[in-house]
Amino acid sequence: MRFERCHIISMKDFTRDEMDYILDRAAKLEPLARGGRSDLLSGKILALLFYEPSTRTRMSFETAMLRLGGNVLNLGSKEATSIVKGETLADMIRVVSTYSDAIVQRHPSEGSALMAAEFSSVPIINGGDGAGHHPTQTLLDLYTIRKESHLDNLDIAIVGDLKYGRTVHSLTYALSLYGANITLVSPPQLNMPDQIKADLKARGARVSETENLEEILDSIDVLYMTRIQKERFPDPTEYKKVAGAYKITTEHLENVRESMIIMHPLPRVYEIDSSVDTSSHARYFEQSFYGVPIRMALLTIVMGVEV
Repeated sequence: MRFERCHIISMKDFTRDEMDYILDRAAKLEPLARGGRSDLLSGKILALLFYEPSTRTRMSFETAMLRLGGNVLNLGSKEATSIVKGETLADMIRVVSTYSDAIVQRHPSEGSALMAAEFSSVPIINGGDGAGHHPTQTLLDLYTIRKESHLDNLDIAIVGDLKYGRTVHSLTYALSLYGANITLVSPPQLNMPDQIKADLKARGARVSETENLEEILDSIDVLYMTRIQKERFPDPTEYKKVAGAYKITTEHLENVRESMIIMHPLPRVYEIDSSVDTSSHARYFEQSFYGVPIRMALLTIVMGVEV
């Protein structure tokens, strides 16, 4: 494939064959992800530049790199870096790319990953750029769906913050290449941006919208819940209007398909009741683990190492 020393910025840049290639490589690496260590990336260094809080993305990249025998440089607290002195992102990237073999960046500004790629001498992997894209989350989501359900002609409902949710923006682009039937469920204030919906339809995706989650629960293969992201709202009063709009409990699962799975990129707040955790439908903790083999696959690919 064409990924060696390339940047991973947006799911819009991927073909279906390329996504399948990554998923297949992750499957090869999953046993190692579950416990063990190799020397595939011995001597390689991964730099983590996280300008926003992260648990799963940051730690799964660290785990992936360590399982592969490499080392990790972590930016740590912004207050302990030259960011507080006014250092620009461009200069930070110029410097850190001389210390490492690849960089994973998370930043609050949409488009920041693309900008970083312009100044980096090593591959940039987008770990989330504001309300823009989160391609590695999408790849682990696809891996979860492929393992726990099926990808082709999937019936999926994506629920919650569809306006600011970079996770769902990336996921819908990817699913459009697998012939998915996508139902978007959100309050009107958090509808999927019109431009993304237009792009999806131009790519041949089947997309519908509703505010009523309960009316479609019995007709889907995957229920993809998301958090209403308080930190993305410019006006706190607008957040209060939609906070708690959707919550799944065990009572909602009585008439769903037996094989239906529930996913969530985490962290959750109130949108999935803890009683659902022990149901046969819950897959969000498995989903979180699958970030390790997916990120192992990506790291070996961009660093040009065969598996």
